[in-house]
Amino acid sequence: MDKQKELFRVILAISIILVGVSHFIIPAPYVKIMPPQLPAPLELVYISGFFEILGGIGLLVPPVSQAAAWGLIALFIAVYPANINMAVNHIKLEYIPDSPWVHAVRLPFQAVLIAWAWWYTKPSDRTKQASIIPKSLIPKNLKW
Repeated sequence: MDKQKELFRVILAISIILVGVSHFIIPAPYVKIMPPQLPAPLELVYISGFFEILGGIGLLVPPVSQAAAWGLIALFIAVYPANINMAVNHIKLEYIPDSPWVHAVRLPFQAVLIAWAWWYTKPSDRTKQASIIPKSLIPKNLKW
């Protein structure tokens, strides 16, 4: 189970980092789905992208991985209004079909992401946890 959990940690981390990077490379689709009531949509897209990258990296840094998981949960909740706005207002984005079926799957998928991140809010065996910090650089007596 530990190996599977850690594989999924890496998949979530890489996925969320790539999505975060895309906020900077192609922000227009994210700006387009922002609820109009929110100010400074481009800046909010950049902020959410920054925190996605930070959260993804944080999942792979054992001393902060639990905090990063909680941060990702908060982020997934914070960006949910944009997904609702897209569905309710039938905002068309290139490469994403504007179909009730797509929205019926896409909107509940946010709960899957929240549950996935929540899995990492629990303590892990730090010696077996996926990490971008090489084990050889971590002092043997370091308590996390």
